[in-house]
Amino acid sequence: MRPIPQAAGFYLTVLELVFALGWTVYVIYLPRLAASVGISGSAVIIILMLDQAIFTVTDFAMGVAADKVSRLIGRLGHWVAAITLVSCAAFIGLPFVAGAGVGATTFLALIVVWAATSSALRAPPLMLLGKYAARPAIPYLASLAMLGLGIAGAVSPYLAMTLAKQDPRLPFAIASIALVLTSLALVKVERALAKQAPAKSEPPQTVDRAVPASVVMFALTTVILAFGFQLHFFFNSPPLFKHFTNDISVLMPVFWVGFSVGMFPASLITKRWGGLPVMGAAGLIGAIAIVVMEVSGALGLAVVAQLIAGAAWGCILMSAFAAAAALGYTGAEGKTTGVLFSALALATFARMAASASGALNDPTLAPLLHWAPTVCWAIAAAILLAFSVARRRRAAGTALP
Repeated sequence: MRPIPQAAGFYLTVLELVFALGWTVYVIYLPRLAASVGISGSAVIIILMLDQAIFTVTDFAMGVAADKVSRLIGRLGHWVAAITLVSCAAFIGLPFVAGAGVGATTFLALIVVWAATSSALRAPPLMLLGKYAARPAIPYLASLAMLGLGIAGAVSPYLAMTLAKQDPRLPFAIASIALVLTSLALVKVERALAKQAPAKSEPPQTVDRAVPASVVMFALTTVILAFGFQLHFFFNSPPLFKHFTNDISVLMPVFWVGFSVGMFPASLITKRWGGLPVMGAAGLIGAIAIVVMEVSGALGLAVVAQLIAGAAWGCILMSAFAAAAALGYTGAEGKTTGVLFSALALATFARMAASASGALNDPTLAPLLHWAPTVCWAIAAAILLAFSVARRRRAAGTALP
């Protein structure tokens, strides 16, 4: 049995952590920076929606490009590092441009450049797992990668409190420098993964542009699951915890603790059964946990339910990356990983659009908002489980003499 390339997994932990913290810094300071160039506070949500719309397009495009670039070992790392330099130059320039009073046009142009180029650090590094790692090791490595996201989610409330009144130039500079330095190591990680890669069939010279029905189903259910997560965490969880205390800064990270812990034992199940059925099972468990949290009248039970909901979301993301690698095997790992990231961005865009429209603040829609995450996770879980059962039956029927 080949050793698991844990160094690559820990590298992706750091990469995801630094990237997510950079996004947190951006969200914290965006209202202040926008105001300094004459953009109203009500327009900030539109800018954030623009970011997600750009991610939806460029994540898929970067994934497809990564499939082509990675055919020569080492090239992807150089390609990602070069684009990251452009991305970080635009990012670090935001507070300086805002402070110089050059106007909203230049400020928005830098945001567009940053958003479009930052996609190079989303799908392409993670597609290396699908391309080079042995398939049984991918769930564990995906758990390590997503651990960075969980840590960032847990510390974000405290980071927001710490940076709220600070000069934005230093945090933007630190985040940019850290991201550039992290991206430069990708070349070494790529070559190490390629050196340890198990033998497998050669990828096709050209990747089929047609998207299989299974990938479409995967993208659709990922959007539904991610939208349910967005509604549960950002809209339902704060008021639920406020029933018990006015200071929810200690309680909000509970979700991310469950997220970070739950992935690793679930990776063993994903290794055995595959990504799609585990996505479905985790979605079903998460839906039940959200119901328990909604009806809970005790803080302890609400915290336990939130831990389980966070663990379910962690299992969903971890197994989604494993599923993306399997669906793209071989030669289209970047495309399917790009589909996953685009689906996540689209769900975030949908949540922001619903917020901007005022629909989520409409008291007549409050009951729907409370149960929408449960419905989303249950529907997606049913689709994934039904698809997985049908596929296993077809495989068993094909194997019969």
